[in-house]
Amino acid sequence: MRLKFVSALALTTALLFSGCATSGTQASPSAAKGVPSAAVQKLIDQYNLQDVDFDYAYSRVGNGLKTGAKAIFIDSRPAAKYKARTIPSSINIPDTHFKDFVGQLDNTPKDAELIVYCGGWECSKSPQVAGWLQEMGFTNVKLYQAGEPEWTKLGYSEVGTSVVKAAMDKNSAFIVDTRPYVKFMGETIPGAVAIPDTEYEELKGRFPEDKNTPIITFCGGWECAKSHFVAKKLKERGYTNVSNYSAGMPEWKNSGNKTTKGGDAVVGGVKLTNPFMGPLKKGLDEGSVDGDWFNENYKNLPEDVVVVDVRRADERAAGHLPNSVHVSVEENSTDEFLAKLPKDKYIIFHCGAGGRAMESQGKAKDGGFDKALFLDANVKCEGSECKFDINEPLDPSDW
Repeated sequence: MRLKFVSALALTTALLFSGCATSGTQASPSAAKGVPSAAVQKLIDQYNLQDVDFDYAYSRVGNGLKTGAKAIFIDSRPAAKYKARTIPSSINIPDTHFKDFVGQLDNTPKDAELIVYCGGWECSKSPQVAGWLQEMGFTNVKLYQAGEPEWTKLGYSEVGTSVVKAAMDKNSAFIVDTRPYVKFMGETIPGAVAIPDTEYEELKGRFPEDKNTPIITFCGGWECAKSHFVAKKLKERGYTNVSNYSAGMPEWKNSGNKTTKGGDAVVGGVKLTNPFMGPLKKGLDEGSVDGDWFNENYKNLPEDVVVVDVRRADERAAGHLPNSVHVSVEENSTDEFLAKLPKDKYIIFHCGAGGRAMESQGKAKDGGFDKALFLDANVKCEGSECKFDINEPLDPSDW
């Protein structure tokens, strides 16, 4: 889990969409040419470190999630800079607090690929941290010495809550909610526009004509890849200033920020006339399963109930619900997806944050599966142990 730190809003705002400040000075010739400084080169030589380029680093980020990255990215800069802007999926191990932060790697295999970076060609933090990691026994440590400055220019960055709030307050960015439209309508960040990832091609004309406009994408939290997908698409189209708020809507709410929800939902005022679909207890949103009921019963469901994990294979490999089956909604066409679903069973779809499960239930319903529900929750699994953070109902109704 990302370690949280409190940083001054002034610093966050200064870093917003601008990368590393130069305090009015120009970069030295070595930084401009993309050549390590003498001090950095000395550490690289001392530890015999391999320095990878942007294309390699970008390929290892994968889908942008910690569970989907093909390497562990380590930001060795101070915590305040990490929180303001970093490479997606990164963890923070500052060189000045190495012993306090390196515990994040306690359960990491010694041969795992680690890519360490910091503030560019003259920053010695990354080779120093990489060297210390080697001394701890890690055997596959690499540098991305061009670091955060180059990444911000060529890729899309991950930003924190305070950055998004500053952008919202100043109306200084185009904020995009990539979740399903029904979730956007239920509650979103004020000022955000709805461009669901599944409708990107149809709605891409809604993005600003000016390719330099700051854009922030977000979705359902750390396990949601929808906003990463849209951010990558925007970079491919030539947008130069794209960021992703990976913590997403759950963290925005947990931080006490305002949303578009008009007061508290009158959940208690809705009562389901038929609270069950066969053995499944229905939730208050149409097509959903009751989250609390599922949390209590998922390990002992009736034989005619099947939990279908619709995440990608790499996400499932990191951990999954016991006795669930895997049918990825992203890695199969609609026809293939429907053909692989269990027949004559009650189905509960789940994903990482609820959005793909909702979409899967809609596809199944359209495909003639009338005994399928979706779990609207953030699901985090490590091995066979899973935790659920149930989302509030979006539009309670008697269905």
